[in-house]
Amino acid sequence: MSLSPSEPQIRTHRVAFVVYDGVTLLDVSGPLEVLHQANRDGHRYETVLVSPRGGEVTTASGLTLAGTKTPDDVTQTDADAGGRIAGRVGRIDTVVVAGADHLVDGVPDDVLAVTAELVAGVGRVASVCSGAFVLAALGLLDGRRATTHWRHAAVMARQYPKVAVEPDALHITDGRYVTSAGISAGIDLALALVEADYGADVARATARELVVFMQRPGGQSQFSTAMETPPARSGLLRTVTETVVADPAADHSLPSLAASAAVSPRHLTRLFRSEFRTTPSRWVERVRLDRAQQLLLDGHSITKAAQLSGLGSDETLRRAFARHLGTTPTEYRRRFQATNP
Repeated sequence: MSLSPSEPQIRTHRVAFVVYDGVTLLDVSGPLEVLHQANRDGHRYETVLVSPRGGEVTTASGLTLAGTKTPDDVTQTDADAGGRIAGRVGRIDTVVVAGADHLVDGVPDDVLAVTAELVAGVGRVASVCSGAFVLAALGLLDGRRATTHWRHAAVMARQYPKVAVEPDALHITDGRYVTSAGISAGIDLALALVEADYGADVARATARELVVFMQRPGGQSQFSTAMETPPARSGLLRTVTETVVADPAADHSLPSLAASAAVSPRHLTRLFRSEFRTTPSRWVERVRLDRAQQLLLDGHSITKAAQLSGLGSDETLRRAFARHLGTTPTEYRRRFQATNP
């Protein structure tokens, strides 16, 4: 009697999430739910929460994550009856470091230690939102492209100049490292992991189940605002930027800005590059775009928004939207003007 061929077994991935007191809940629950939903057609992912001390972890919202493990719990070796090493208990394939606001001001030593222990020898390391600060602090992102929450991108670029920070990306893969933008972008990141592991069909089915985009339109710059960038450290540059923000539609050409600051255009350009990693003209355009975004949401026409923001014409406004936000003024207004238009 011939035997029918057995069905191919689906390899299970074990994913460890680094969590700690003050962690952002959605940074954890969003990706976890994606991986859970991806298991509908067969067991694919096993997940474990790992914290510095194990046990309960209190999230930033006050809710508690129970049953977290220590690194030793998830990487200890398993011996057979003869005392021989049979293998690791719960091999870790991917480590995901969740974010928290306080990481921007400094990563606690115990979070660094947990992450360093887990990522050793792991095939893939990911971060959600400000979790990228943990990877950067460990030197893992040196010489690599990475992203984080738009609010923290400039700070990260300043603190870790060896990291090529891309503030507009929703998620970036560079080698074995995958970093994502702020909070809900952890869902985008997790879908990308599912696609890399099991193909587009599984990722697409998971996205449909969660009622989310397989690939969200536009980058995260459409959610950002130039007003939220860290203030300049230089008093001279702070005065210049405050003048621009107060009246974006005024004459803010490089010669005009330099003259008002009583410095040469070359020196002012150096200050902008040092502080903001951009030129004065590009920074001014971003402030004007920020004002135009708000004007559109306040009900102004595209023409009026272009005029009042200092961008000038409809065409200039459209080009700025395409260049910085990856969308059009009309589409931007449709997405953000109201939840029940």
